[in-house]
Amino acid sequence: MAIVHFYEKPGCFNNARQKQILVAAGHLLVVHDLLQFPWKDNRQRLRSFFADLPVPQWFNSSAPAIKSGELDPLTVSETQAIEWMVANPILIRRPLLEVDGRRRVGFDIDNIDAWLGLAEAKPHANLDLETCPKLHQTQACQP
Repeated sequence: MAIVHFYEKPGCFNNARQKQILVAAGHLLVVHDLLQFPWKDNRQRLRSFFADLPVPQWFNSSAPAIKSGELDPLTVSETQAIEWMVANPILIRRPLLEVDGRRRVGFDIDNIDAWLGLAEAKPHANLDLETCPKLHQTQACQP
């Protein structure tokens, strides 16, 4: 059992499913509102969740500014990416996870299982727990 700090967008369908899987595996969640967290004062903390991932993988592909092409994660520096995310947290890929000082972004089921253990709670199908189901509709992820 791990104590998992889980940074979510309240009301996000996939974040709800991710939390259910973690709780079913016996983990205790401390849930934080990613959109209200004071990232302005915690830029280094935010950066630490992304580790060595390429900058484009830091972004929520369902965010309106990304989906519309207004912002292009492929052309941005690390510093600019963090500034965009501080100004508009909906741009941050979800969830952000922290356990015992180790931080990660996203919910790749195999990586989460290897890191924290999901046991019988691990879904058996190739379930996409990161892509917003609204992405294939006309709606975009809204703050």
